[in-house]
Amino acid sequence: MNALAATNRNFKLAARLLGLDSKLEKSLLIPFREIKVECTIPKDDGTLASFVGFRVQHDNARGPMKGGIRYHPEVDPDEVNALAQLMTWKTAVAKIPYGGAKGGIGCDPSKLSISELERLTRVFTQKIHDLIGIHTDVPAPDMGTGPQTMAWILDEYSKFHGYSPAVVTGKPIDLGGSLGRDAATGRGVMFGTEALLNEHGKSISGQRFVIQGFGNVGSWAAKLISEKGGKIVAVSDITGAIKNKDGLDIPALLKHTKQHRGVKGFDGADPIDPNSILVEDCDILVPAALGGVINRENANEIKAKFIIEAANHPTDPDADEILSKKGVVILPDIYANSGGVTVSYFEWVQNIQGFMWEEEKVNEELKTYMTRSFKDLKEMCKTHSCDLRMGAFTLGVNRVAQATILRGWGA
Repeated sequence: MNALAATNRNFKLAARLLGLDSKLEKSLLIPFREIKVECTIPKDDGTLASFVGFRVQHDNARGPMKGGIRYHPEVDPDEVNALAQLMTWKTAVAKIPYGGAKGGIGCDPSKLSISELERLTRVFTQKIHDLIGIHTDVPAPDMGTGPQTMAWILDEYSKFHGYSPAVVTGKPIDLGGSLGRDAATGRGVMFGTEALLNEHGKSISGQRFVIQGFGNVGSWAAKLISEKGGKIVAVSDITGAIKNKDGLDIPALLKHTKQHRGVKGFDGADPIDPNSILVEDCDILVPAALGGVINRENANEIKAKFIIEAANHPTDPDADEILSKKGVVILPDIYANSGGVTVSYFEWVQNIQGFMWEEEKVNEELKTYMTRSFKDLKEMCKTHSCDLRMGAFTLGVNRVAQATILRGWGA
């Protein structure tokens, strides 16, 4: 089941639990707008290259639409649609005044030079500048993009609309980016893990973690979890996978990955088959890479008691059922990885006010939001006698449905 089918399925289950009117259900599912543009740029060798860019704006009942822009060869309309919809529910779960959107360009950023990436970003911005905006749709970085990409979008957008730092988040600090944004998703994963374990009478300290994906989210989660006394026993990234049953030296591993651009070859661990990372023996599994990695083929072999979904849609519905029967507790993506969009919201607020916060305030506010969201999610679980995923979906869908009705948009 692809990401869009799985997201639609979860939405429909939540709508049924909430007893939503069928017309309202249908209107909540249909995206507000789908944009597809051709981006043609001169390459460094003088030849022309064309790429297809997408922006799906899913819902704006609760505020401006919000979502990342990814540069990846496999960007396609179905995936962008699914992620835009997930952002709608995620911002509602986090109780921040946004809707959902997502975008991307079908390209391999590793095969483009910096100047080619800049030209591509500027052409894409030219094509969508009148459809995004501070109070309309606020992009952010995603896979294959980062602060520099956001700086180019800000600059290009400002040529048409005047200097507008709040039009994108995840910017460099010197252009109005927020302190704490880089660590935000990983820090949110740590706060979410703490909240879940507290519910079960446990703490992070002494728990054994396996982290699939050691990019921005996975590496920050590993650093912050290890600082809380958690033992990271195995990690993987695109270069390979490593394991140390006594716990990896995370500061040393972070230094190694910076120097060697990956975990491969780290002295303080043994190499393992990357395909086995999800089924390694541990207490808590943190998928922090691509979607759909936990499926019916490997779900039965997973040994973790808890799964923290740091990636978007890492567990497909078949695996959900199998893991539920095994008693595995899954902290769903639309809550677990909402730290990034929450601090993006803080950045947007700071830009609009023209007043920047200290990093300590950003982190304190993030903890407040993550703790409150978990409490709200658990209330929905009790109300509807459902698991955490359906608790999160019913919470998000209900908030968007209420806003839609209050605005007079109910069909």
